[in-house]
Amino acid sequence: MTQEWLPLPGTPVEEIDTPAIIIDLDAAEANISRMQEFAREHGISVRPHTKTNKSPYWAWKQMNAGAIGICCAKVGEAEQMAAAGIPEILIPNQIVTKRKIKRLMSVASTTKTIVAVDSEANVADLSDAAVSQGVEIGVLIEVNVGMDRCGVEADSAAKLAGAIVKAPGLRFDGVMGYEGHTVAARDFEERKTEALRAMDRLLSAASEIRKAGIPVNIVSAAGTGTYNITGALEGITEIQPGSYIFMDGDYLEVFNDFQPAMTLLTTVISRTGDRGVLDCGLKSVSIDRGSPYAVGIDGVEVGRPSEEHTKVVLTGDAKSLRVGDNVSLRAMHGDTTINVHDYYFCVRNGKLETVAPIVGRGKFR
Repeated sequence: MTQEWLPLPGTPVEEIDTPAIIIDLDAAEANISRMQEFAREHGISVRPHTKTNKSPYWAWKQMNAGAIGICCAKVGEAEQMAAAGIPEILIPNQIVTKRKIKRLMSVASTTKTIVAVDSEANVADLSDAAVSQGVEIGVLIEVNVGMDRCGVEADSAAKLAGAIVKAPGLRFDGVMGYEGHTVAARDFEERKTEALRAMDRLLSAASEIRKAGIPVNIVSAAGTGTYNITGALEGITEIQPGSYIFMDGDYLEVFNDFQPAMTLLTTVISRTGDRGVLDCGLKSVSIDRGSPYAVGIDGVEVGRPSEEHTKVVLTGDAKSLRVGDNVSLRAMHGDTTINVHDYYFCVRNGKLETVAPIVGRGKFR
């Protein structure tokens, strides 16, 4: 197997081979600090969602800044984070097959683990596995707060909580809801109105469970776009933002609360007239929320990427670009772009500080 060459610390950013995800360390660290400070001011906890960064390198930075744990979208991501020693992991997703439940129990044998449920059948399966493996799993009831994806309706939460309390091997921790249908609304008032409507459902579910005599210790919600709405509500105990750490083109159209920290470094590989070709394509940048755009230079009109190439039309200052020159792009969706890369190239003051493996990439099982 061929060993991939990686640049050494101190390498100037322009000498990093492309396409490459470049992270501005100062910006990313400032974003982590800002989110944590918001949480401290409002008396809540931050449990960052690592479906964005997929890397223990960043998870540990978030933990060291004050996060109480992390979220992982899938068991595969949780396995990687547990192996890196992350002490508490929430999987805000339903784990339902025997194979995945067995893997979940292995994670729980080394790390405090919490999982979301929305059915009594799943509760029974998790309970049987936990007892068999001699572990305890924390459980949050996912409430459908308007996405109509997973989750129970608010008026059904108390009944499910009762089943969890009676299930050996399980610990009822509380409720969660994700107002993902609201987080990207460009208008703040619209975003706020819809987020508050969603949280009414979640808080109603928590209230019904408490009326049944069952303590609710965790009420977890929010994405990056609603952190300052949901996170300011009385009754919410923690938030699960992910994209704030790097931001992306789509979120930068929502607000500028956090700094853009991630770019894709590319190289011009061909020039003809006013047209150029970059060495990135669908295999290195996602377009599910639109094509990327150039940053740091005016006059680069980015076309739709093909598999390995992206055509650009050059005007103004960009006409000076030559074969071998770099062009930095900003992906419209960071999560799906990160998932096709092996490494972050983390840069400070124009020079490489460290290369961080993206160990959670492709871990969608």
